[in-house]
Amino acid sequence: MRVSHYFEWESHITGGHAQSVENQRTILDRKGIKYTTEPTLDADVLHLNNMGPRSLYYAKRAQRAAVPVVVHGHQTAEDLKESFRFFTALSKPARPYLSYAYSLADHIVCPTDHNRRVLETYTDVPKTVISNGFDPEKIDGHDDDALRQEYLDRYDLDPPVVFMVGHVIERKGLRSFVETARRMPDIDFVWFGYLNPGGGTVDRLLRSRMTTKLVESAPENCTFTGYVEDITGAFAAGDILFWPSKNENEGMALLEAMAAGKPPVIRDIETYEWLDDGAHCLKADETFVEPLRRLIDSPYERDRLGDAAGEKSEEFTIDAIADDIETLYQRVTE
Repeated sequence: MRVSHYFEWESHITGGHAQSVENQRTILDRKGIKYTTEPTLDADVLHLNNMGPRSLYYAKRAQRAAVPVVVHGHQTAEDLKESFRFFTALSKPARPYLSYAYSLADHIVCPTDHNRRVLETYTDVPKTVISNGFDPEKIDGHDDDALRQEYLDRYDLDPPVVFMVGHVIERKGLRSFVETARRMPDIDFVWFGYLNPGGGTVDRLLRSRMTTKLVESAPENCTFTGYVEDITGAFAAGDILFWPSKNENEGMALLEAMAAGKPPVIRDIETYEWLDDGAHCLKADETFVEPLRRLIDSPYERDRLGDAAGEKSEEFTIDAIADDIETLYQRVTE
């Protein structure tokens, strides 16, 4: 079997979307499935990971050539809201565009049941739920005491540390993160992730005014690190993951934090119906002080939830989902 595994605009996309594609290619390597990262019809399967215009062009050509098209459902119009400047306005025309784009697939991969239900309203193309997964090797060393101390010292953090990992955007719950930190001045909050406030023209154009305002008005106990090259340090330094994101297709950093044994406090949204409140995490609708304080005050609760979260995360390793990807390829080619 040979797969055309194409990721349009690959050099410009970061975060969980890019990591998902990397995970898929790691699986292909481990399974011994031959693939090219170029779009081509000289393959048994055309697998598309970002439905830009070039992907649409090749999807239509593949239909005519009877090459099965698999599309990963990374994007929804809902994702665009409250992310970067102008993206909320783009979410309205994005809906019909994505509906058309996804309709060109023979099969759509959805990372969660929630994502599948959303995409059911876009197109009736057959869908299979397969997690984006995470690579445990990416967080190797998170329990290294020296690394923990290095990051605590670098950002002047005093444990227990409440932390977040991801792009600094409103959709990720930026306002809740900042305001919760303001209400808990005795606790250090740190957000590890891309911000680059001193970046170039494109960066300044993309970052919304509200994002800039929230970051600049954050209290002293709320730190934004910007891009961190070794993300393992974030999982080493953090003690409680605070994940107040308003909308996610899955949330890879959440899976990684769980695998590192960090107890998560998350917003109660449909995406996380597979996580049980009080068993794998603590959930809240908007007021997060109480569940965070509960974990801060009880090392036992932190350990209990962290251990349970770690066990749950084992369902989502790339080894756990590898067979599902291979089986899907076999199904569409048959």
